[in-house]
Amino acid sequence: MAVDFGVIAWHEDGRWTTSGLVETRDIGIVIDSLKAQQTNGGAIAMIAIEDEFVIIARMLGDQMRMMISDVTYALDYDVASEFVEVMDLDFPEEEDEPAPAGDLDLLSDLGVDEMELLIILEDPELYPDEALEAIANRLGFGDQLNKLAEFNN
Repeated sequence: MAVDFGVIAWHEDGRWTTSGLVETRDIGIVIDSLKAQQTNGGAIAMIAIEDEFVIIARMLGDQMRMMISDVTYALDYDVASEFVEVMDLDFPEEEDEPAPAGDLDLLSDLGVDEMELLIILEDPELYPDEALEAIANRLGFGDQLNKLAEFNN
């Protein structure tokens, strides 16, 4: 059975620090975790839900920015439905094509722009946790994410 994986990362004193997210399916708890790790660079939560989709959230100051790799999962997963509600997006319909939604440019100031993020997320060779690893590598905390992933397996 596929499992969820979540990590929170924050940049402080020129280096990344990471911690595992215990709760991956409650957007409110994820947001609270981000608020608790506020730093000048903000905190990032990266979540892989089973082998299905990714949610990335970033708290920068008092601004919450979030994206989901495929909004149509809101039809089947409560956490994706909650994401749609929090982001005030239109709820997907059964016939909608899979598509990312939310703020796809949330990591651009850290060096991963919308285009690069979409290339990683739409790579059919990558499972969601592997996509998160690729993003973390580009942001500079891939090694820490890998250690957390190994610890969780």
